[in-house]
Amino acid sequence: MANSQAREDFSRRLRKALQDRGRGIGSPTRLTQEFNSDYPDRRVTPQAVRKWLNGEAIPSHDKIQALAEWLEVSPNWLHHGEGGAGHAEQAAAIYRNPLPDQELLKRYRKLHPRQQQVVAEIITALAARDRRR
Repeated sequence: MANSQAREDFSRRLRKALQDRGRGIGSPTRLTQEFNSDYPDRRVTPQAVRKWLNGEAIPSHDKIQALAEWLEVSPNWLHHGEGGAGHAEQAAAIYRNPLPDQELLKRYRKLHPRQQQVVAEIITALAARDRRR
């Protein structure tokens, strides 16, 4: 269980990332709707978002990953404050590149882990089939 200081620090970084990305703090309900529309397989509740913003809780690892991707920051920075928010710009650059492969990767990362596994298995099977030709 995260201590009080860790929760407050996470909340501060989350608020900064929201503001830096022009999402503002606003209401937890509005933020929940925006996040859930982009990540339907990793849905969050307004209560969870309120707790994150108020320093009452830290999200699970998969939610940290999704939030970091959504806000274009490093998951390590968002969760632990390590690496700096600016360091995440390099990691986020892949999402701003309009190449089709990057778009596919972005969409893949939005999938639920079980769906990612299915996609990986399909790609592996197709690649094996192509090698046999």
